[in-house]
Amino acid sequence: MKTQRLLHLALDNDQDVVLVRQRARQVSQLLGFSQQDQVRIATAVSEAARAACQLRFGGRAVFQLRDGGRGQQLEVTVAAGPGAGGEPPHALPQDAVVTAHRLMDQCEVAADAASITMCKALPPQDYIDGARLLDLGSQLAKDSPVANTYLEVHLQNRELAATLAELRERQEDLLSLTRELEDTNRGIVALYAEIEDKAERLRKADEMKSRFLSNTSHELRTPLSSIRALAQLLLGRMDGELTLEQERQVKYIETAANDLSELVNDLLDLAKIEAGKVEVFPAPVVVENLFRALKGMLRPLVDDNRVDLVFEAGDDVAPFDSDEGKIAQILRNFISNALKFTEQGAVRVLAAEDAASGEIRFRVVDTGIGISPDNLQLIFEEFSQIEHPLQRRSKGTGLGLPLCRKLADLLGGRVEVESRVGQGSTFSLILPRRFTPPAEPSN
Repeated sequence: MKTQRLLHLALDNDQDVVLVRQRARQVSQLLGFSQQDQVRIATAVSEAARAACQLRFGGRAVFQLRDGGRGQQLEVTVAAGPGAGGEPPHALPQDAVVTAHRLMDQCEVAADAASITMCKALPPQDYIDGARLLDLGSQLAKDSPVANTYLEVHLQNRELAATLAELRERQEDLLSLTRELEDTNRGIVALYAEIEDKAERLRKADEMKSRFLSNTSHELRTPLSSIRALAQLLLGRMDGELTLEQERQVKYIETAANDLSELVNDLLDLAKIEAGKVEVFPAPVVVENLFRALKGMLRPLVDDNRVDLVFEAGDDVAPFDSDEGKIAQILRNFISNALKFTEQGAVRVLAAEDAASGEIRFRVVDTGIGISPDNLQLIFEEFSQIEHPLQRRSKGTGLGLPLCRKLADLLGGRVEVESRVGQGSTFSLILPRRFTPPAEPSN
């Protein structure tokens, strides 16, 4: 840290305090400080000098240029004198120290509190080297002011008037900003009211949609059941033999009725979940029994010449608490999709327990067509299907995977998917070991 002295002034009486203030303003002006900073420096230095003079005579004020790692600074040290008898100097009053802290960048009070060192960073400018410092010193010696109390009071009044004018201007700016903020707040309040109104409309529309789907699904179930029953009667030759063409057409009717029945069931399940009318019946779930039932149910869908359906239950999966029927519904959907979109290879159904988190993880891994990253979220949107030749051959409702995700949420779990185009997909169902009913919403 390098310092170079600019001025050294004695502090013995009130005239010296006036002179110190004038010199502080002069030095800060020569060093390129703004008008506002000049007033700050002069006020901080004069307050410290006044306090030093009130204690004892023999004080001093030293102006120096400090050159440190953070740039050049104006450093002013004000110290109280020892007095006539040589007694130890008294501590500077606290109000002078507080003023210095408020107006300067840094302040250091000596251990005996009889001196204070104040620093103010120079504004951005060319570096003040030795030659320029000599010029500043000569100018300070040439323009040495005379301690004139009347002139100093006049200057302080002008500074005060300028400060008041600036404060008034800032107050007007603040009032303008306040009015603008009030207008903005009114706009935000109106926007929130509009959003709440639209949210209420959407909620009512969603309720109407769920009610419509539920009612429509119920109404469609009866005629669909009749169509399927009649088709089975005809195919069973209960009313006589059918020609080959008639049998083919009745099979078309039966297939269409089954597809439509599947769509109706999915719509009804979705409507019930959205309406909060689906109940969870937790009970101990044994993975081996679950897999045995799924294998028997899905056996008719498997073409052994093309695809193997393999169930692997981990030995470490102990019975856990959940709704077995809803788990089976999710896994059936995963497995049937895997069988639809796997032309050659295998579909493996796995179960394992994560020892760290205590979660049960079911995975359905296939070697099918795979899904591109862009479509991984699309498949969970209602009525969305991916364009592919196999998709056109295997008609679907586009509701199975969205239903699986909602059922998993209902069970306190989640659904995940990983896939690579041409290499296959892995659909996972992750469930907690113990089902916890959701908390009732507080009124």
